[in-house]
Amino acid sequence: CGRAHALRQRGSCACDQHGPDGGMKRFLRGCTILWVVFRYGLDALVLDSFQKPWLRTFSRILSVGRNLDAPRGQRLREALEQLGPIFVKFGQVLSTRRDLLPPDIANELALLQDRVPPFDPGVAIATIERAFQKPVDSVFLSFERTPVASASIAQVHFATLLDRDGVEREVAVKVLRPGMLPVIEKDLSLMRMMAGWVESLSADGKRLKPREVVAEFDNYLHDELDLIREASNAAQLRRNMDGLDLVLIPEIFWDFCRPEVMVMQRMTGVPISQVERLKDAGVDIPKLARDGVTIFFTQVFRDGFFHADMHPGNIQVSLEPETFGRYISLDFGIVGTLTESDKEYLAQNFVAFFRRDYKRVAELHIESGWVPPETRVNDLESAIRAVCEPYFDRPLKEISLGMVLMRLFQTSRRFNVEIQPQLVLLQKTLLNIEGLGRELDPDLDLWSTAKPFLEKWMLEQMGPQRFWRELRAEAPHYAKLLPELPRLLYDALRQRPADQQHLIRDLLETQKRTNRLLQSILYGGAGFVLGLLAMQLFIRIRVF
Repeated sequence: CGRAHALRQRGSCACDQHGPDGGMKRFLRGCTILWVVFRYGLDALVLDSFQKPWLRTFSRILSVGRNLDAPRGQRLREALEQLGPIFVKFGQVLSTRRDLLPPDIANELALLQDRVPPFDPGVAIATIERAFQKPVDSVFLSFERTPVASASIAQVHFATLLDRDGVEREVAVKVLRPGMLPVIEKDLSLMRMMAGWVESLSADGKRLKPREVVAEFDNYLHDELDLIREASNAAQLRRNMDGLDLVLIPEIFWDFCRPEVMVMQRMTGVPISQVERLKDAGVDIPKLARDGVTIFFTQVFRDGFFHADMHPGNIQVSLEPETFGRYISLDFGIVGTLTESDKEYLAQNFVAFFRRDYKRVAELHIESGWVPPETRVNDLESAIRAVCEPYFDRPLKEISLGMVLMRLFQTSRRFNVEIQPQLVLLQKTLLNIEGLGRELDPDLDLWSTAKPFLEKWMLEQMGPQRFWRELRAEAPHYAKLLPELPRLLYDALRQRPADQQHLIRDLLETQKRTNRLLQSILYGGAGFVLGLLAMQLFIRIRVF
């Protein structure tokens, strides 16, 4: 409960749920959830997926007398909406796990929008005044009481303020929805319990790691509850994207940011879903689609830090003359991060896919430990080829990344592929990109757009640029260590007993030979790198 003690909201603590009153509230919440589950027939949906025959029979008995004519995906979506914002958010995250869900349910959950009725503006003003310890009219020159947007975690109001330079600025004020932490803690506790049941009773339970999925959802939610963290995400993305001239990230006003309130630059643009309006304004729609792919791959493979909630509600397009046709990104509560090894592995997979080198894809899966080491490369190669080959050389309107992922996940079951939780956000964002690209330009060739970018990135990772970059990064460490080596060696030798002098002489001789070998390697490596640079220069001269 350390995190719950640290995060207090409106004077209540999530740890209180462990007391008698908290236990009763959790019990009542559990009863409410069970009632909604029974009302929408989710018990039949869940029990039918388990491998225990007696559970399926029990499901049939419970279904007697209830009207369950609506499709199961629709019933699940409506039940999540009935249970409140936290379950709506969980449904959105779950919709990206097409390895875990049948296509009809995943497609229905994808319809869940991050829009809920706004809370009372008076409560928002009270939150602002509590955060700044002063009246709202003393914080802002003007403040619009009616929210411009409302989501499951927060809502946004427009306002005007004076920045530290005395300049009047138009801003957007994001205010956290009150009382969220206790509700989140109670619901997550129940989700963890249900995930444990799924893992023990479902045939695919252990491989699909439901408890790890809930743990990731826990991280997403708690990150979104701290608006200082969201502001820092926006600031990092703004720095990363500076100079790309393809996307605008709002400026953060740190003097006016608190855990419950975030103030940022007000952005003016047209929602990206209003394609006809953008066309009428003269925006180059095919270029806009290509730019979206470039932005995504830049954030993922160059920076390893990407906007992971890129649904149309969070993306606009600027029509201002100085920034005409650029993307505007909003809502930075969920970002994804990738390690260097994740980036390198994914890039090699993408490049191998684009080159149709399915054997290399299979080898990468085995090398990474994602499939059992005894897996036959030829069998995995053949299965991957059967999934991917039908979709090449087609425009986006004729393919579905969601369907490709679904077929890959079906293949993964056959080969016992371990699901990688750290890539869930990447899968979610990739599906968002597919939706945006399909809406903007159905004729977009995603493969040919992404392949040159990835090949260039791989050259930078494997070529001389990476060698010099890593050498510069390690130089300060070695510069400090090298002068100390003689003293360290002398101290170590003096501590040797007298009867081991012959071992010391052998050590010195070995060191001399090693030094000569290292010199040869360094000189040879330097010559190799210089040769690569000369070859690259020669190629560029020939090209130009």
